[in-house]
Amino acid sequence: MTRVLVVEDERPLLRALAMNLEARGYSVTATESGARALAALADHKHDAIVLDLGLPDMSGVEVIKAVRAFAATPIIVLSARSGSADKVQALDLGADDYVTKPFSMDELLARLRATSRRVAAGDEPVVVRVGDVTIDLAATTATGVDGAAVHLTPTEWKILDVLLRRPGKLVAGDTLLTAVRGSSEHTDPSYLRIYFAQLRRKLEPEPSRPRHLITEPGMGYRYRP
Repeated sequence: MTRVLVVEDERPLLRALAMNLEARGYSVTATESGARALAALADHKHDAIVLDLGLPDMSGVEVIKAVRAFAATPIIVLSARSGSADKVQALDLGADDYVTKPFSMDELLARLRATSRRVAAGDEPVVVRVGDVTIDLAATTATGVDGAAVHLTPTEWKILDVLLRRPGKLVAGDTLLTAVRGSSEHTDPSYLRIYFAQLRRKLEPEPSRPRHLITEPGMGYRYRP
């Protein structure tokens, strides 16, 4: 079942969207704030996001930036702002589509279907080797050379999902904290050192001399194939 996150601060519209989507077979997470939306994304994988730009705690633009720091989840923006500048900004930051209020439910459903088709067409599985362990991100399996399963925690999977999809690229610590906790604010960056120490013990042949899960002091982390 397709899981959709709906972020809208107008309660009647939020309820109407949730009811209509659920009636058509979607699983819906409904929230009225940007912070709760990011927390929901950190807790569960969603297949699409329907996002209002005018939220009470943060702008929809900030939500788009935060989501794109760690996920490629399709985003359809809903907004009463009809100016082209708003549309261009949202799309440039990573939104996949833009629907201006008022809109019909049929139009929104058509946009959701079209976005899902584009994502499915370009969604390639990621299977990589880290040391002697083969990691399949789609199946969330980690397997050693002897065929034994390597247990990874949900937090470790979230970190690997960000890093392994960007081989060789530097990933900021704030980006990883957002992936893990839904926000980097009020989160101790030292947590990342603990998580990476655990991952290296499980995946690196020599955890004290990592070859694949690299710390770039003062900058972030990198997966080196």
